[in-house]
Amino acid sequence: MLNQPKGLIPAALSNMGERFGFYVMMAILTLFLMSKFDLDATEAGALYSIFYCSIYILALVGGAIADKTKNYKGTIIAGLIVMSLGYALLAIPAIITTKYIALGALLVIAFGNGLFKGNLQAVVGQLYDNPKYAEKRDSGFQIFYMFINIGGCIAPFIAVWVRNTFVKMQGYAYHAELPGLCNRVLDGKEFDENLFLEYANQVSETEVNLETLKEFAQNYLDAFNTGFHYAFSVAIIAMLISLAIFLIFKKSLPTPGQKKAGAKMDAAEVRQSAKEIKQRILALMAVFGIVIFFWFSFHQNGLTLTMFAKDYTQLSLGGMQLSAEVFQSINPFVVVFLTPVVMMIFSALARKGKEPSTPAKIAIGMGIAASAYVVMAIASVSLPSQPSLDGNPVPEADKVTPMVLFAVYFILTIAELFISPLGLSFVSKVAPTHLQGLMQGCWLGATAIGNACLFLGALMYQNISLSATWGVFAIVCFISMGVMFAMVKWLERVTAA
Repeated sequence: MLNQPKGLIPAALSNMGERFGFYVMMAILTLFLMSKFDLDATEAGALYSIFYCSIYILALVGGAIADKTKNYKGTIIAGLIVMSLGYALLAIPAIITTKYIALGALLVIAFGNGLFKGNLQAVVGQLYDNPKYAEKRDSGFQIFYMFINIGGCIAPFIAVWVRNTFVKMQGYAYHAELPGLCNRVLDGKEFDENLFLEYANQVSETEVNLETLKEFAQNYLDAFNTGFHYAFSVAIIAMLISLAIFLIFKKSLPTPGQKKAGAKMDAAEVRQSAKEIKQRILALMAVFGIVIFFWFSFHQNGLTLTMFAKDYTQLSLGGMQLSAEVFQSINPFVVVFLTPVVMMIFSALARKGKEPSTPAKIAIGMGIAASAYVVMAIASVSLPSQPSLDGNPVPEADKVTPMVLFAVYFILTIAELFISPLGLSFVSKVAPTHLQGLMQGCWLGATAIGNACLFLGALMYQNISLSATWGVFAIVCFISMGVMFAMVKWLERVTAA
């Protein structure tokens, strides 16, 4: 934290508020879609992929708007306002009556995010264009990234607490298996009556029997889904806090590409414009191509890994009952507490002259991500390919300990620390001066392509063995690691130019 530019912390706090709201939504989104609209894993995965892709692909639009208008701060403010509108739509049950309307609200959020995210990163990057802070760029982005995840630590718990509190106010208790079973009852599909009645009477203050079974199913689903809607409203508050922080401190932040009045382009910028822009853009595109496969694998945390938590994981630990969504808090929690450790390790290596370059760190991160899915593949060897076709849950004795997911999220987070904040730093360093917003948008665009492929994870999860599903993610990460290592020397030369 020492000797960082003064605008870093306000920018990080503004981003932290926005990310808190975002992670509140992402913690519950997949299970909300499945419960509210009676979707299977593949259908929910398709909507999830469209939304997650749109979030990042629209960052290209946001970057282009800011680069064209040179009004980065105004674009960031507009993004926060648009996101607030999208969350407000999601929070109103009477509006979100079909999956297409829900997708429309999500796309409003995605557009606002596109206006906000990449441009704020470009602003942070310009803080380090000052030679005084140039060597602090990697550590600055690591600090910025750590703040993003502070809100993410508690966001899943807040989302679950709001939903479960509303469910309790309606006279029920939370049960992970009941929404799916309730939908089967209302759809007239086959289900185990004894099991359903057992679960229903565990959560209901009044007795449920065969005569009141359908009435209970409808009432429980209504309570459960309305609780989800109210949880989305927490994100609105987070957006307004983020907006207030940005407005208060925006004068301490620079504007990318903006020069002081009367300043002339220096010789370094002339040389860059004439000789280096093509190489810099090619280097960036090469890295963007690699990280597609990381995000395709990593963002399964809100999709197939959340489904695995619901379907195959014992949701109890030391007598405490867990919700499938709370496993997503592991990632930001580990980011916050491991970022200082990783920074200290890199600093110690730097003092010895042995610190890996940013491209090498990204390659190492791909290998770490692959190892996480190797763990998942091994843990899933003895599990059935999917919950039984009659809609009944996997027997508790056949499920895995929650420590499997704790370990996997922990390993994936270490990989993230090697890739995401350092990738942002790499882009801010290599991007041509006049394309800062657009290149940050392209980094997010690469994330978008990975996210567009997320549905493939849900498709595999539902149709092939679990071990094979996780094996695919491990293989693509290992291949990406090899390709990245093969390009390291070239990328180092471009970065040093």
